[in-house]
Amino acid sequence: MLASARFASIDVMRLIALNKPFGTICQFSAHETRPSLGDWVDVPGVYPAGRLDADSEGLLLLTDDGALQARIAEPRHKLVKRYWAQVEGAPDEAALINLAAGVDLGDYVTRPCQARVIDAPSELWPRVPPIRYRAAIPTTWVELAITEGKNRQVRRMTAAVGFPTLRLVRVGIGALDLMALGLAPGQWRALSPDAPWDGSPRRTRAK
Repeated sequence: MLASARFASIDVMRLIALNKPFGTICQFSAHETRPSLGDWVDVPGVYPAGRLDADSEGLLLLTDDGALQARIAEPRHKLVKRYWAQVEGAPDEAALINLAAGVDLGDYVTRPCQARVIDAPSELWPRVPPIRYRAAIPTTWVELAITEGKNRQVRRMTAAVGFPTLRLVRVGIGALDLMALGLAPGQWRALSPDAPWDGSPRRTRAK
């Protein structure tokens, strides 16, 4: 498995960006049938700052600091998470307006967000296995930028407006961009915990 960095001091907070592959469960403990985070990241003591479903891919941050984990994951901090969703069908303007305004999912209404149709991302790696293909039904890529991140939220949002998600990739957290990081699926990189990417002041761990 790929590891791209080592840490020189245990006194510095750890922050890691991982490109989580499709099918990997968001936990370090071993799973009977699926790869886990421990198959990709060999750094002890870190844990996910937020989650990605096993069938979702892309940027996942890991840290060993509770306050930093909360700053990244908790919706009250309104840190933007950006997703590329390949959906079944061709969303019209009304569907995009509905997504952006907030979608009633029954148990809650999503916060306003940004939603737009984008070209098929040429820089995106092929998914293994590929999505199901239906010759009579087109697919469309939609970019959504949300500040929540509840369980399967993006998938539920697109399904609620009539366009089920076939593939979901998280490509940004705050100002961090997965494509700019240059991480292939399964690769990770150590980041500075100073967090200039989210506007937070510099913090260090007390010895």
